[in-house]
Amino acid sequence: MKDIEKLSYEQARDELQKVVAELEQQSLSLEASMALWERGEALSKHCEQWLSGARKKLDDATKEAN
Repeated sequence: MKDIEKLSYEQARDELQKVVAELEQQSLSLEASMALWERGEALSKHCEQWLSGARKKLDDATKEAN
């Protein structure tokens, strides 16, 4: 999902929250639910990559400061 790669952390997080809310309503067809689930998984992975990158930068900065 190339469009997800272009999202900032905040944009991906906000969209993920919307996906979860839609899934919780349970008013979608199975196909629509599966598509939303897959998008949610991709958004979650993207957010984790952002956070992992931020952790690495903090760790590197801390090591340089010591």
